[in-house]
Amino acid sequence: MAIATFGGGCFWCTEAVFQRLKGVEKVISGYCGGNAPEPTYEQICTGRTGHAEVIQIEFDPEVITFEKLLAVFFATHDPTTLNQQGADRGTQYRSVIYFHSSEQEEIARLTIAALNASKMFSNPIVTEVSAAVAFFPAEPYHQNYFNDNPGNGYCQVVVRGKVEKLEKLFADLLA
Repeated sequence: MAIATFGGGCFWCTEAVFQRLKGVEKVISGYCGGNAPEPTYEQICTGRTGHAEVIQIEFDPEVITFEKLLAVFFATHDPTTLNQQGADRGTQYRSVIYFHSSEQEEIARLTIAALNASKMFSNPIVTEVSAAVAFFPAEPYHQNYFNDNPGNGYCQVVVRGKVEKLEKLFADLLA
């Protein structure tokens, strides 16, 4: 198994997307990249801890590659908005890839360069690419959020749209 750590706005969205992929064994919502020891959701929401809302993905690279995970990542959030995804604003919602190896770093940087060169997005990608640092799992009520709370307003309006986009664009990758 391999690990990937991505931040693409609210972790409820990214978790719901990546949980549906073949080869993804586990997705944990959490916090990464900040300076507070044992951060809480309330602390993260202030934007003062430096942490991003992220997901840590445990995946089988024989079934789904890091490149395919990146394709899904870039297609299911806006990597061109700094510290914002939709109405969610603040550094905790930044687009970020925390790499776990030099190979992941190289693939992430080459992917971003290729996407920028292709002009797939009308603005340049601002996704941060940084070495993985301490990961803190979010509180239990944040885990598996969309699946456990499908009637929640945010899930209906925001998360469901990202899951539907995944299903449309990446049907061949779905579990």
